[in-house]
Amino acid sequence: MSTIAIVGLGLIGGSLGLDFTRQGHRVLGISRRLETAEAAIALAAVAQAGTELALVAEADVVFLCTPIDQMVGTARLMRPYLRQGTVVTDVGSVKQIIVEEITALWPDFVGGHPMAGKAEAGLAAAQGNLFRHRPYVITPTAQTQARPLAVLTDLVQQLGAEICQCHPHAHDLAVAWISHLPVMVSSSLIQACQQEPDEAILALAQTLASSGFQDTSRVGGGVPELGTLMARYNRPALLSSLESYQQQLQQLIHLIQAQDWQGLEQYLAAAQLARSAYLP
Repeated sequence: MSTIAIVGLGLIGGSLGLDFTRQGHRVLGISRRLETAEAAIALAAVAQAGTELALVAEADVVFLCTPIDQMVGTARLMRPYLRQGTVVTDVGSVKQIIVEEITALWPDFVGGHPMAGKAEAGLAAAQGNLFRHRPYVITPTAQTQARPLAVLTDLVQQLGAEICQCHPHAHDLAVAWISHLPVMVSSSLIQACQQEPDEAILALAQTLASSGFQDTSRVGGGVPELGTLMARYNRPALLSSLESYQQQLQQLIHLIQAQDWQGLEQYLAAAQLARSAYLP
């Protein structure tokens, strides 16, 4: 069994800790707040925790679970404490810039992104088996060594996740479509509804909103900081997907304005048929 350090004890870091602890690994937790470190111990997500990055000196593997904008800086700060051969990975939803910059700091780095989450954030939302049967992307490059890749692959398999291996750039293009774009679309749907000028009608719409609206608005109700970081660090790919979505909206507007009901039905039928390819 390995000693695993988790830097950042939020939803993902805490959930990883719960699973790896259950697997018999020794898990160390590092958080900016001592209260969070103590809560992680009480939750049995980690065996030992604190606020000092020096804890990574004991680790065979380090999972960076900080927000995207803190990952490179955190890697730089913890580098002096890492033992030679320690494998470092991350869980960020953007890969290319993180992989490039952290690999330059630590050659035994392998990018990762578990495609699992919840609307809630923080350690209190952590749960066991969060990653089971969910895609977990691993993003090696030509510079990635075989041993760190094998170590991370084995750990991800222990989580019960479904491994998807691809290049960091390909990852960022793909998640722009199926993760980052939906956050923006869902948020804009909520904001569009908020533009109803009649307060009574708005209140009625809010009362009547059921599963359809709840499903399509869920990710728009998530943590704003995460959506902002997605846009900031995956800007070109997200802009491209937003422009394509805008074109689709314009096509719908044209069909409805023209009262082309046959064309609209064909459009909706094509979407219905295509949807199955995106489902498990």
